[in-house]
Amino acid sequence: MSLQQKIDRITDILRRDDGISGAMHYTEQTSWVLFLKFLDDYESEKEDEAVLSGKAYQPVLDEAHRWSNWACPKNADGQLDINKVRTGDDLTEYVNNELFAYLKGFANSAITGSGADPKSFAYKIGAIFQYLDNKVASGHTLREVLDIVDTLDFQSEAEMFELSLVYEGLLQNMGDAGGYAGEFYTPRPVVKAMVKVLNPKPLDKIYDAAAGSCGFLVEAFEYNKPKEFKKRAGRELTSEEYDFQRLDAYWGFEKTSLAYVMGMMNMILHGIESPNLFRGNTLTQNIRDIQEKDRYDIILANPPFGGKEKSQIQQNFPIQSNATELLFLQHFMKTLKSGGKAAIVVPEGVLFQTNSAFKQVKQELLENFNLHTILSLPAGVFLPYSGVKTNVLFFERSGGTSEVWYYECEPEQKLTKNKPITDDHLKEFVELYSSRETTERSWTVSASKLAEDYDLSAKNPAKQKDAEHIAPSDILKQIRTKEKLVSGLLDEIENLLAE
Repeated sequence: MSLQQKIDRITDILRRDDGISGAMHYTEQTSWVLFLKFLDDYESEKEDEAVLSGKAYQPVLDEAHRWSNWACPKNADGQLDINKVRTGDDLTEYVNNELFAYLKGFANSAITGSGADPKSFAYKIGAIFQYLDNKVASGHTLREVLDIVDTLDFQSEAEMFELSLVYEGLLQNMGDAGGYAGEFYTPRPVVKAMVKVLNPKPLDKIYDAAAGSCGFLVEAFEYNKPKEFKKRAGRELTSEEYDFQRLDAYWGFEKTSLAYVMGMMNMILHGIESPNLFRGNTLTQNIRDIQEKDRYDIILANPPFGGKEKSQIQQNFPIQSNATELLFLQHFMKTLKSGGKAAIVVPEGVLFQTNSAFKQVKQELLENFNLHTILSLPAGVFLPYSGVKTNVLFFERSGGTSEVWYYECEPEQKLTKNKPITDDHLKEFVELYSSRETTERSWTVSASKLAEDYDLSAKNPAKQKDAEHIAPSDILKQIRTKEKLVSGLLDEIENLLAE
């Protein structure tokens, strides 16, 4: 049975359980089981390394709560020990009343600012299980799931890679089914294109203040994995770069508990050993307090839009607005290092609205940052979550803007849930990003022209046609002619109904 088949089998088993309702539940429940198996394999690997190096290793979990003791205890032959294995009500009672209570006990060390080491597994355990509960109602159902997960090998690089891809699929299904696709899942072709053109380096500190399931952070990590990096750079990662990638490169905040747990799991399953992911509302931070030491080399994000924030939150920003997209944009501008690069997804309204707050933010962006590129994405990129038209702003903290290069991504076929955006749709954008050529889909506008009204929306000159100017009297005649036509059709319908 392939790994995908195993995960599909787990999904089918959980769907039958009375405690599970929908993709969000079965993804969440599969996640905590996978994590505990991963943690047991990780600790076993660390113990083996310690023996070889002659050093001591202190496991994070005590012996009683290790997977190999409670989930799938083995006998001397390596087979499941039926005398020790729990199932049914015994298993449910143990998991709900003992195991989860123990795991939640790590939460005290997971609170930001408590002095706990955020790179420790104790931190991660507390951070994850603080917001989780076992929802599998039947202990027999859970027993089936445990037996399947026990066959996975998290010490196998090939299996870890395959599992990370399978988990991406679970996250996408969860977003689509629950109506939270924007919260959990940004389409991978968009994420990949953004990462590829920003070209993050192995020692860059990368940030997403609205991390969701951490798709941007994971993709940046994948981009700088040893094999990928060697292909591009022609050299191996140094030991400093390798450690930095696993421990210090990726940072984020996430407001909602479920997205936070999914994001933490997603990063760990992709190989980021110590996700620097914190739970909290980014917008509660007063951006006036942010110093250069708090800033990041690379910012990649698709922040929430369409939301409203109270006046108390708005006080944290020099340009006050209740629109979350405008507050996040200010946060990203403030947290970008000198010389740093950012790519931020924003709704169309941010570009065309010119009321006081929107105009002021765009004025600062043009005057104090180099807003060098705007990618106009087609409508339907975020279906079924949202049909809102979106764009990606690419800017650097390196002086003001002289001109903006626009690229309009316009697929021949309309995007739908079943016909989503693909890598091919964005291939030309990636290829032209550096050369900034003018084509049927791309053009350049001077910053001085944009500063006339601060409407930054994409207006492709290749599509502009001379407007046909019609005299008001002729327009009125056309309207009256159409009204007579409609009136005549209604009379005919009325006569037919009267027969």
